[in-house]
Amino acid sequence: MMAEKKLKVLGLTGMPAFSPSVDGTLISPAAFGDCSDNIAVLPGFCDVHVHFREPGFSYKETISSGSLAAARGGYTIVCTMPNLDPVPDSPEHLETQLKIIKNDAVIGVLPYGAITVGERGEALADLEGMAENVVAFSDDGRGVQDENMMRQAMLTAKSLGRVIVAHCEDNSLLHGGYIHDGAYAKAHGHRGICSKSEWKPIERDIALSRETGCAYHVCHISTKESVELIRQAKKDGVDVTCETAPHYLVMDEGDLKEDGRFKMNPPLRSKEDREALIEGVRDGTIDMIATDHAPHSAEEKSRGLEKSAFGIVGIETAFPILYTKLVKTGVITMDRLLELLTVNPRKRFNIPYSPDDYSVWDLDQEFTVDPEQFLSKGKATPFEGWKLSGVCLMTVKDGKIVYQKN
Repeated sequence: MMAEKKLKVLGLTGMPAFSPSVDGTLISPAAFGDCSDNIAVLPGFCDVHVHFREPGFSYKETISSGSLAAARGGYTIVCTMPNLDPVPDSPEHLETQLKIIKNDAVIGVLPYGAITVGERGEALADLEGMAENVVAFSDDGRGVQDENMMRQAMLTAKSLGRVIVAHCEDNSLLHGGYIHDGAYAKAHGHRGICSKSEWKPIERDIALSRETGCAYHVCHISTKESVELIRQAKKDGVDVTCETAPHYLVMDEGDLKEDGRFKMNPPLRSKEDREALIEGVRDGTIDMIATDHAPHSAEEKSRGLEKSAFGIVGIETAFPILYTKLVKTGVITMDRLLELLTVNPRKRFNIPYSPDDYSVWDLDQEFTVDPEQFLSKGKATPFEGWKLSGVCLMTVKDGKIVYQKN
């Protein structure tokens, strides 16, 4: 007689204990049919950096399609970036997005408010008016170029108890680049984006955070210099945290192909940068992993490396990639991965954790990444064709099933 399969419930110290149930009824492994013996229940993931494109660009993604894709990826809370139309730079503009979230989101969706009006960097947005209804403030997609503007933003955010979240990019150092300024760019005649365009604004903002006392979070770091600056700032007591994304941990410029699905901002950097990021994940310098899920239309991603839009999708593949390439290979433990995906994002941004938010995974089931199967409208992924372990069987939000594998 075959032994009955059991659910492995993986939690972490400091998180509320949870028993996987739907509408008060405990879940049985029998509900998942023909699965392996390695079925795990994981706390709902939290992604602090996604682009759901609505309002303004619903042909790329919507709150509905983005939140469904997130649920399939095991996420129960996401934070949406403000490069929208209208930009959420005032209570009135923010309300447009909040109404769509209320009507269409299947998981928790927390918006960012913009730092500056229209994300143009010229005037401070109405931070005070938006503070109660946003998770933090960011001009993601654009770096705040003016030091005094960033100082003013930090002082205001500090008074409101909110974090400044920075897309760090010095426009004066870009020179029309669109991939990393490294070996691949030189070998194939492409214009490169230098590492300094990222780490120099981080250096400036760390000094401003030290000066103002504002909580500061750095988006999608990709360079070894960024890791070292943040590591040292933490040692010095600066209130700084940071994120990187799965693609920067498992790919580098050596994986590039002449295809728009390999174009993102910041770009895939060198092998040395990737190794520094991994070390930053291992030693705690990097606090969390966010996907920077950034869908575009097929046409916008079909123009090659030079002319395609920046951005790839990643919320449906993030956990399988990280589990397969980092946990199964012994680079980090499963506990560390769950800290990066569940605990640290909530801690930094004061997002409550509910014991009724979780996902169920068959950790031994393998699949091949096929973007045509994505629930996201975006299909551009550099991981197309990769064979990965870990299939999401179910995601539950507030005790209700929001995704279930057919």
